[in-house]
Amino acid sequence: AATMFAFTAKQPHASNYKLDTKASSVEWTGEKLTGKHTGNIMLSGGTLTDTHNEWTGTFDINMASINCTDLEAGKGKEKLEGHLKSPDFFDVEKYATAKFVVSSITPLAAATETATHNVKGFLTIKDKSNAISFDVKMDMTGEKIMCNGTAVIDRSKYDVRYGSKSFFADIGDKAISDEFSLKFNVTLTK
Repeated sequence: AATMFAFTAKQPHASNYKLDTKASSVEWTGEKLTGKHTGNIMLSGGTLTDTHNEWTGTFDINMASINCTDLEAGKGKEKLEGHLKSPDFFDVEKYATAKFVVSSITPLAAATETATHNVKGFLTIKDKSNAISFDVKMDMTGEKIMCNGTAVIDRSKYDVRYGSKSFFADIGDKAISDEFSLKFNVTLTK
């Protein structure tokens, strides 16, 4: 007689969190030899899923929302914003959305007041994806996650070449740093 074995796979328990776009912000900083510029960019959506402390997620970045906060209207603000949206930089007409896919969030061995976890994932800008890793301070209270930190991005890896010494060796003092930072403060709720 044949013996029947029944295997029942235990369903993993997953907690899903949705980005609160109104309570979340991302500030960018780009530096050049003669100074720096700062501005904001909007997250258009995002989710984080916790399956027994295995974290995954996706965040969508609205590239057309990029703005400059350190220049005044009529004094270079519109010119810089237009330039950042142009094919020289992020080509937002062609690439309206950038995406960050979270592959892991792990507690730091030595947590500090400003950093409790390390986030690893893949950032896609202009259809180019690269692995990035950065530390965050993550607070979980009840149905809410608050997460803040700064990710440093090398734009040359995303075909954002304008003013880059990586591509234009003789650029001199007009050079713009290849690295820019994204300082974020995001809130997600169950």
